Amino acid sequence: QVQLVESGGGLVQPGGSLRLSCAASGSISSIYYMGWYRQAPGKQRELVAGALSGGVTNYADSVKGRFTISRDWAKNMVFLQMNSLKPEDTAVYYCNVDAKPLFNNRGSYWGQGTQVTVSS
Repeated sequence: QVQLVESGGGLVQPGGSLRLSCAASGSISSIYYMGWYRQAPGKQRELVAGALSGGVTNYADSVKGRFTISRDWAKNMVFLQMNSLKPEDTAVYYCNVDAKPLFNNRGSYWGQGTQVTVSS
């Protein structure tokens, strides 16, 4: 199986920055995709940013130019640098991985979520 551990959330003032980290562990054969989603109260979970194994990245329009996703392929980690944060970025942020464990079928895995609150 694949386990995901996120860190880096917290409370920040508008205009501030945070960096989220997600580490994938377990008996992993391959990772095809790593990304970040978020869910605000009363709203559906939405894609924030994703990175494919070939290096292609994509971002939600609402975060383009402010957030940057990066990966450390050797350590099976993904990061989300969030700058110029706005109150509307407040949400629980989830790490998502599309991976093939050694002894199971390929699947989608989720972290436990980390709270990001942007408020003065």
